[in-house]
Amino acid sequence: MSVLAELSIFPINQSISLSPYVSRAVKIIDQSGLDYKIGAMGTTIEGNWSEVMNVVDKCFQELSQDCNRIYLTLKIDYYKDRTGMLKHKVDSVR
Repeated sequence: MSVLAELSIFPINQSISLSPYVSRAVKIIDQSGLDYKIGAMGTTIEGNWSEVMNVVDKCFQELSQDCNRIYLTLKIDYYKDRTGMLKHKVDSVR
């Protein structure tokens, strides 16, 4: 089983530059050991459901420590019998 999740998370009550907050979330994603790809509008993560949701929760908990308002979008694409979709989906379009 594989889940592709596109996560976008950032505070909306902080300064103009959100890069420091996004970097904190990306660090958590990187430390998870899951495959991921950073994009201009979000980060796509691949893993099983519980792993991916655990990472999403950790990102939220990290930002909620010092952010009073957080905007989070999450798109999920579930594959029962496939893995490696992070690369395959892009390759199939090219």
